[in-house]
Amino acid sequence: MQITMHKESSQLKNEGGVIATPQLNPTGKRGTTKKPQGFCRGIVVCLSMGSVASTNVRPPKHHHHQPTSKLEQQVRELEGEVQKQKEAVMMYRKRMERTQDYLRYCLQVAQDNGFLDLILHNKDDAPHFQSNMIVNASTSPPQFSTPEQHHSHLSSLIIQANLNGWYIAPHEVELHEKIGQGSTAEIYAATWRGLDVAVKCMHPDFFELNENGVSFFAQEVETLSRQRHRFVLQLMGACLDPPHRAWVVTEFLSTTLKDWLHGPGNRRDERVVALPPLKERLSKALEIAQAMHYLHGQSPKLIHRDLKPSNIFLDDAFHVRVADFGHARFLSDKEMALTGETGTYVYMAPEVVKCEPYNEKCDVYSFGIILNELITGEYPYIHTDYGPAKIALEAVESNLRPRLPNDVEYGQLGELLHLISVSWDGDASIRPSFATITTTLKQLLIN
Repeated sequence: MQITMHKESSQLKNEGGVIATPQLNPTGKRGTTKKPQGFCRGIVVCLSMGSVASTNVRPPKHHHHQPTSKLEQQVRELEGEVQKQKEAVMMYRKRMERTQDYLRYCLQVAQDNGFLDLILHNKDDAPHFQSNMIVNASTSPPQFSTPEQHHSHLSSLIIQANLNGWYIAPHEVELHEKIGQGSTAEIYAATWRGLDVAVKCMHPDFFELNENGVSFFAQEVETLSRQRHRFVLQLMGACLDPPHRAWVVTEFLSTTLKDWLHGPGNRRDERVVALPPLKERLSKALEIAQAMHYLHGQSPKLIHRDLKPSNIFLDDAFHVRVADFGHARFLSDKEMALTGETGTYVYMAPEVVKCEPYNEKCDVYSFGIILNELITGEYPYIHTDYGPAKIALEAVESNLRPRLPNDVEYGQLGELLHLISVSWDGDASIRPSFATITTTLKQLLIN
């Protein structure tokens, strides 16, 4: 699930890989919405499907050329599909190899510590052991095994919402036009107590088809309700009545960082809007870093896991708001997460792609990609013809990274390039903290 505004929706469609399926919208009418796919199954779908031909082109005079043209188009489409399938097969093979390596590692650890013999020879009486190295292998959001537990989690959240004043009854919200659509929800412009707001309405089928849907929804709302920072999206309240009234009400923001930097629409080679001044772009980077510094400074720390320009919004004064906590999770100081391939391929850290244990430094990697995107004004990897899955694979196997800026009018190019390079380093331990990043960017803006 993702807390976003309307501009995010098209980006979700391009990056996440979604399929259309009939759903019920919040007004009860039947329409077309997006149903989430498994991450692996979304690999092929998330690849680019090419451009749409103009309908204003005058038809050729010789109609016998049309079949040839159509045939050539079909051949090109089939060739594209074959390439996508090859990339998908390559990614699946690499994932299988990494899974096998990790299982061998687990068996070796079990054998070295005497666990394996206990498991094999004394299954019934084997005690529970806890490793000194904490590796949390649960998926996100936390898994709750029974519907009763789901209901209990939601009930406690409703009590918390009422006590803290952010519980919203559905009749208080007046929905207007739909302004966006994601894989699990639709976004509406709305009015709540005379205030313009954005309302994320979860699809009812999300809860019917996902046994952990209530927990997922409750975790995102609870996570957002804790945040109090100038550069983090503000929760106004929530309607906590799934499956038909699971609504997240936030401040209304109409522009994403992606649209501000690249202009509206999908990814393209050439710019359609003027590149903002470098100092303004660096200011956006600083505000993102400050927001992430706040999130990582919590106890337990909150990692975002899907940081990208379409999940960062701008207010009327063009200050940032980090949004979309659908993939976020809390980690204690020494805890590592083990939920592979969480996020968006282009901005995903190598250790996440490889399904290895990771921590908050995965957000630093994503920030490094965003920082370079802000400086160059280019979409990441625009100089290649790779799809998202191929990009993720090459980032791991060949240390592929976006093209660094060649010429910057700002005076501290060397220090800026160094910050980008260490932020997206393949070794997570080398990446700086957001505290360090914030200090560096402040100094660059002063000089």
